[in-house]
Amino acid sequence: MTSRLDEVAARVRACTRCELHRMRTQAVPGHGNPNAEIMFIGEGPGWHEDRQGLPFVGAAGQFLNEMLSNIGLSRDDVFITNVVKCRPPGNRDPLPDEIAACAAYLDEQIAAIQPKVIVTLGRFSMARWFPNERISRIHGQPRRFGDVVVVPMYHPAAALHQASLRATVEADMAKLPQILAEARREAAAAEEKPQVEQMRLF
Repeated sequence: MTSRLDEVAARVRACTRCELHRMRTQAVPGHGNPNAEIMFIGEGPGWHEDRQGLPFVGAAGQFLNEMLSNIGLSRDDVFITNVVKCRPPGNRDPLPDEIAACAAYLDEQIAAIQPKVIVTLGRFSMARWFPNERISRIHGQPRRFGDVVVVPMYHPAAALHQASLRATVEADMAKLPQILAEARREAAAAEEKPQVEQMRLF
């Protein structure tokens, strides 16, 4: 499993699918536990991420670390990536063609990790599962998509720029252990069901 993620990361670092590759110091494929039950997906790397090649290492990343610690997790327990793997110039929003160019990499990362819960951080990753929704309306509300539960949340940077959002972001993050526990129960029940159906055949 790790080798599959490493292979994706190698292709991301050599990628020239969109214009962002011309301006990067280095690509930021993603980082964390290849067996993570929770996967965080942000928007795009910033200045610090572009320099270090790791996601969420700036101020927003420190806030994310703090919130993870508050729910008994660390970065070693989760996997963190972004919808675009190279820094948009001036930290501008990622463009649709840039998101599309990186979409296959994200698909492969999700398939390799098979998380039980995906947390979208910000509206650009949210739009992948909740197109045309507003983050102010659905933040913190989990929804199942096939085998995975997706939880839209504000980006940690939003809480740093807008102090009034901080309590909201922290409250949404505090729900994660309960959401994960429910996702585990549903996964266990889904595994048991085929066994019961199989037994009925005999």
